[in-house]
Amino acid sequence: MNTLYSFRRCPYAMRARMALRYSGVALDIIEVSLKAKPAEMLALSPKGTVPVLSVDGQVIDESLAIMRWALAQNDPQDWLLKDDPAGKTLTAALIEENDQVFKLHLNRYKYAERYPEQPMTVYRAEGEVFLRKLDELLDGRDYLLAEHPTLADVALMPFVRQFAHVDREWFAQTPYVRLQAWLQRFLESELFTTVMTK
Repeated sequence: MNTLYSFRRCPYAMRARMALRYSGVALDIIEVSLKAKPAEMLALSPKGTVPVLSVDGQVIDESLAIMRWALAQNDPQDWLLKDDPAGKTLTAALIEENDQVFKLHLNRYKYAERYPEQPMTVYRAEGEVFLRKLDELLDGRDYLLAEHPTLADVALMPFVRQFAHVDREWFAQTPYVRLQAWLQRFLESELFTTVMTK
């Protein structure tokens, strides 16, 4: 049986679960306590971070690689934009900016007390640069790169959600109305609510 070691609230695990659910891959999901990681997970992936997918004797322990593996099995809505080279390039660039740059600002904004060098509002403003970019991509359509969800939307959404939830009142009054609607659409989607069920 395919097994996914996951932590419900981890954004990396969230995006992996959404891709696996969407592609219809059958699996056992093992909820991991980050304070007491199971020995069998550490045996598969000594770095000890979630998500970890064990499938057909192979171990995939990066969330993006898990997403791409799942979509290679089944991608009914064309999340991979297989006939759109420009869309694929933009997908890779957005995910890299999210994972390498935005995630850094998100961590500092969310845990500002650990980074007293700057006030929280500075970290938030640094993260806002990415929010503004995403909001502009949503001009005239419901999703970032197409008329339907793609790998980029699902890979980024858990991180935008986390940023928005640090101060929901602030996010609700920002001018990023398209991004607010995009996030809400995901939060209410069957795909997201299903993978977040306890």
